[in-house]
Amino acid sequence: MKSFFTTLSPFIIPIQPMLEALINAGATPYLVGGCVRDIVIGRHLKDLDIELHGITLATTEQVLAQFGHVMLIGKQFGVLRLADYDIDWSLPRSDSLGRKPDVLIDPNLGIMAACKRRDLTMNAMAINLHAMLLTQSTEIIDHYNGIADIHNRQLRAVDEELFVQDPLRFFRVMQFIGRFEMQPDPALEALCQQMSLCDPIEGVPLALERIAEEIKKLLTLAERPSLGFRWLANIGRLGTLFPELDILRNTPQRADYHPEGNVFEHTMQALDAATRFKKNLLVENDTELLLITLGALCHDLGKAVKTTADLKAHGHDEAGVPIAQEFLKKITNDQALIKAVCPLVRHHLAPFVLVEHRSTPKAYKRLAAKLGTTVSMRQLGLVALADRQGRNGQGHEPLNKYVELFEAFLQHCDAAAVTHCPEAPILLGRHLIDVVKPGPELGRLLQKAYQIQIDEEITNVATLRQCVLKNYMH
Repeated sequence: MKSFFTTLSPFIIPIQPMLEALINAGATPYLVGGCVRDIVIGRHLKDLDIELHGITLATTEQVLAQFGHVMLIGKQFGVLRLADYDIDWSLPRSDSLGRKPDVLIDPNLGIMAACKRRDLTMNAMAINLHAMLLTQSTEIIDHYNGIADIHNRQLRAVDEELFVQDPLRFFRVMQFIGRFEMQPDPALEALCQQMSLCDPIEGVPLALERIAEEIKKLLTLAERPSLGFRWLANIGRLGTLFPELDILRNTPQRADYHPEGNVFEHTMQALDAATRFKKNLLVENDTELLLITLGALCHDLGKAVKTTADLKAHGHDEAGVPIAQEFLKKITNDQALIKAVCPLVRHHLAPFVLVEHRSTPKAYKRLAAKLGTTVSMRQLGLVALADRQGRNGQGHEPLNKYVELFEAFLQHCDAAAVTHCPEAPILLGRHLIDVVKPGPELGRLLQKAYQIQIDEEITNVATLRQCVLKNYMH
């Protein structure tokens, strides 16, 4: 079996004193979970999960405290973290059913039994770090044939009975399909088609924050997140989970504008196009990537209610906003994020229309003013770009086109000085307080002043005040 010592040693050498101290206290440390999977796949390691066998939680905490502040992030579940180190230190455990399980920490559980608790075989491998330090080589402990499944690009449950006891694993399969472009084997596929997504004891649905975390991983870590949603459709569960997306499968489009087919196919291509912006360095970070991918996912939801018999969909941008709000409530509890996605849906058509119509800087300023400070013109342009690229009639991959259109849009935004935020109003309340008392009337007057400022390109406060008051007095 291949040794991964060269890959792993840069991460282990800095913590070798901790490992040796734990080993001297009786522990056998194993690298477990996703980090072992990523080593086998060849992906960059970001953090480590180390499971300590043969040692109590109290002794573990005592030993780690010699190296810094110990954070008890999940002490009741046998999970500790050491400040300044991206490592979860855990102890093997067995849990009862339900969303509030009784947790039994069992230092003597054994690595094979501990790995059996994992969801999928590719996550059920381990590396004995004590042996690695002794032999200067690494051997993968692979009781459930995870390496073979990775090579076969297959997702397989470690234990089918244990798998269905945690409904979150359904959504983990969804995001793994997108992230690793692997497919469930027939047995796992059948499990996911039928398994309940409610707590096995209390019967309550999964907590939204748990679903949101898996969807976030799908949208920010996968290169083809569409595969996750396509899988839901293929196993017949998209309609019950996300009917706002499912209805798009039966919403046709004009072939001259959308040769790719129905709105669902277009949306999936646009979603994958948005995800590529990370690799192309068009998004600044994963927070912005999540915003843009959600904008792409939601941008055409309104077509389901606005598409006519002749396949026109006038007003779908506006109609899509309340539909997007309802959809987003199912995949995130971040109200600020939901609020930010809505203007992207409402105005996704505008950026390239402005470019193609050779609009004046005033038009760009008006659009930026409509967006406000929640999202930027650049972010709106990225959603428009994903929309245009999601029109491949020859396959499922998005097009590599229209970047020059996006760049032209940014150039016009720069010229109007609204790329990152709208033009600031020059007339403020203090400039009118001698004439109009604070209240709704003053607010309306300031809004009117801002419109005049943009429409007439006024940059002088005194001139704008005079113009506003002239209209107000009359």
